[in-house]
Amino acid sequence: MIAAAPNELPTPYLRIGSERLYTASGGTFRHASPYDSTLQTDVPMAGPAEIQAAVAAAAGAADDWRFWRPEARRAALHRLASLIREHREEFGRLSAIDNGMPLAMGLGGVDLTAEWHDYYAGWCDKIDGQMLSSFGTRGSFSYTSPEPYAVVGVILTWNGPLVSLGMSVAAPLAAGCTVVVKPSEMTPHSARLYGELASQAGIPDGVLNIVSGGPDAGDALVRHPLVEKISFVGGPTTAQKILVACAERFKPSLMELGGKSACLVFPDADDIDSIAQRAAFAAFGKMSGQACAIPTRLVVHEDLHDDVVKRVCEIAAGYTLGDPLDPATRMGPVIHAGAQQRILESVDRAVQDGAGRVVLGGTNPGGDLADKPFVRPTVLVDVDPQHDIAQTEVFGPVLLVFRFREEDEAIALANGTDYGLAAYIESRDVDRVHRVAERLKAGGVYVNGATTIVPHTPYGGLGISGFGKQGARTGLDEFLRYKTVSIL
Repeated sequence: MIAAAPNELPTPYLRIGSERLYTASGGTFRHASPYDSTLQTDVPMAGPAEIQAAVAAAAGAADDWRFWRPEARRAALHRLASLIREHREEFGRLSAIDNGMPLAMGLGGVDLTAEWHDYYAGWCDKIDGQMLSSFGTRGSFSYTSPEPYAVVGVILTWNGPLVSLGMSVAAPLAAGCTVVVKPSEMTPHSARLYGELASQAGIPDGVLNIVSGGPDAGDALVRHPLVEKISFVGGPTTAQKILVACAERFKPSLMELGGKSACLVFPDADDIDSIAQRAAFAAFGKMSGQACAIPTRLVVHEDLHDDVVKRVCEIAAGYTLGDPLDPATRMGPVIHAGAQQRILESVDRAVQDGAGRVVLGGTNPGGDLADKPFVRPTVLVDVDPQHDIAQTEVFGPVLLVFRFREEDEAIALANGTDYGLAAYIESRDVDRVHRVAERLKAGGVYVNGATTIVPHTPYGGLGISGFGKQGARTGLDEFLRYKTVSIL
């Protein structure tokens, strides 16, 4: 199977109010197949002028959308969820074309995105405040009135073209906000289809605006005075620049950033094969290691260390690498050749510095994939926990394995970076699970299983993994402000 030809792809455009712009002042981005670098389409890039127009469209629609009957907003989001499901196969294919994720992963992301919209649709008619009176005393009668931010700016990275979009947009739409989304120009196709389905679902023009663009467009969106909050999914370096710009207007933000998550495997853990299967899939099969919450550090008790490493390597070595559109593919390419070079150099540098030993991978797979941006599933052991490879996000199919003897040592290793997105525990000792979970510095702790990013639980990190939450009522409150009304 070969990557899709350009004439099989929809033409990307900027979605601004009722307009569809196929050219823009920011020029074009040549979108290439992550699989074989074939040029597929030209993506129009917004400049400051298009950002201005998109924000104006969102601001113009804000009052109407805010005062829509809650059940009407609810119905529109439920219709959008249904349409997403109806286009499941198309979305799965577009996700594979967008960033090279295997088709099966893309299809799973469609299901999660639909669930996210159904969940937040259910909140539309349940947004309430509080009565704040004290009976039996003289004084004021007070209540709080929740109000949406008028315009929310959403900036997304490329690794979850549909899931990140849905997770970032469903809650503000349910809250009554209008939205300007800047998806990555490297993943334009999923966002285009999502916007079309939003219109079919009855979401009015101007409520959802989608504008691809580069750093200048992102800066214009963040600094625009009518954008009242920023929601960003990406890396800490870009987040710092956004936060500086937000500070100029005291603009609040939600930051969903990277991770260096650890999985702690205790000697009373479940069977090794299950642990190894989960570890290999998370580090390699999920998104070629290009995901933020996956456990990229495996911290294993010394009694199990060698057996776990052996089994992980056996499983990963059996993964089929290839065309992401081929259903047999278990692991696709990384996003582009530059990422491939960065990942392999990171591994080489650790080996040269004596900070780790490669027991699997660390190279391009060669053969038919020699000229494509692939990295073999890579496992390093005897890793120096202070080395750069253990401290920064590799964002590629690289799993680091550490050995520990005592519980305190395992916790120290897990907490030994500036990240704090997720942590994982493999143990059947209930007392240990609760004790260790309390001490782990992470926004989410997952026990005896894989990452569970579902709409009814809060998701988000701490440290340089960001702040704020997506999911649950907490994620809705991110896009509401509470006004106090006092009757004296």
